[in-house]
Amino acid sequence: MTAEFQSKLNRFQLASLVIGILALGASVFGVFTNPRQFFFSYLFAILFWLSLSLGCFAVMMIHHLTGGRWGYPTRRFLEAGFMVLPLMAVLFIPIFFGLHYLYPWAQPGDAASNKISHAYENQWAYIIRQIFFFFVWIWMAARLRKWSLAQDVTADAAPTRKARALSGPGLVIYGLLVTFASVDWIVSLEKDWYSTMFGVIVAGGQILTAYAFSVVALTLFQKQEPFKATVNKVHYHHLGNLLLTFVLFWTYVSFGQLLIIYSGDLPQELEWYLHRIAGSWKAVVAAVGLFHFFVPFFLLLFRGFKKRVTALTILAALIFVMHIVDTYWLVMPTLHQGGVALSWLDFTAPIGVGGLWMSYFLRLLKAAPLLPQNDPGMQFAFVYVKP
Repeated sequence: MTAEFQSKLNRFQLASLVIGILALGASVFGVFTNPRQFFFSYLFAILFWLSLSLGCFAVMMIHHLTGGRWGYPTRRFLEAGFMVLPLMAVLFIPIFFGLHYLYPWAQPGDAASNKISHAYENQWAYIIRQIFFFFVWIWMAARLRKWSLAQDVTADAAPTRKARALSGPGLVIYGLLVTFASVDWIVSLEKDWYSTMFGVIVAGGQILTAYAFSVVALTLFQKQEPFKATVNKVHYHHLGNLLLTFVLFWTYVSFGQLLIIYSGDLPQELEWYLHRIAGSWKAVVAAVGLFHFFVPFFLLLFRGFKKRVTALTILAALIFVMHIVDTYWLVMPTLHQGGVALSWLDFTAPIGVGGLWMSYFLRLLKAAPLLPQNDPGMQFAFVYVKP
């Protein structure tokens, strides 16, 4: 990395920090003017950026288990992404003060009407679960980061073996915790709705977002050393294949849930989708279907497209943006059931959280070599083979 590029990163890191603080500071006014809108907008912001960190965490474990050339040039981006989790844990705290604005079970009178579910869905149980979720995620993420950096300074493959040994059960734990967390964060926004598939949908979206982010980040750094002399079209081709895989997986589980609920035709299950296709929400559904599935699926079928760095990066950026829209669609129809009703808080909250996320991400990224060192798989990672 040149000194000039390092200087640019420092300026961008500072700008992200300033923008994040100012945007979150502006959002605080929403607590006094429209508290319910503030907490919904803030939840949407937190969930998107948290999903990116958790997606990076899952993708890193996938690579430790399966290998593949694509994982070595993107490893430091993924590690910096999931090491933002402690910051996200701190930023999640304000949600605890707005539970009664967000969730029916936290509103007065609900406990008496449903005493059985209240044993699980109550404010203290919610807070304790979130502390547990973040503790486990952060502990596992810190282990993976520690062993990755330890491998940089030794030729002994023991740190890599430790990371691989943790990644197997780690992926299972990640899936279980995301399933329970998605119920707390999103499913319980609706009083009587439930889904056994929802955690899988959320996890699939997180992983897809992390892959899209990896492609964009790699392209931004592609002309800098050590990437300039090592990254080639093979890496992008593999990343394109993985994007296609998870575009298909996310669409399959999302549409499968819709099809099952539509076939069952049960009022308490249909209510979730009725809120999300009312009025102008139909346009949001159409946009997500078109740009989160049809366009990426069609383009990623072509080998030539996946070898074009600029084209693949633009598509990855589109998927990234559409996941923001998808997260908005999951959260906001509970508040605005008749149609889209944009608020200025819907912009300041995600910009604020994202500014802090990006600033901390860049700080972590600069704290380690951009390419892992001494990993046993590195000898095969950058040998050019025509894709």
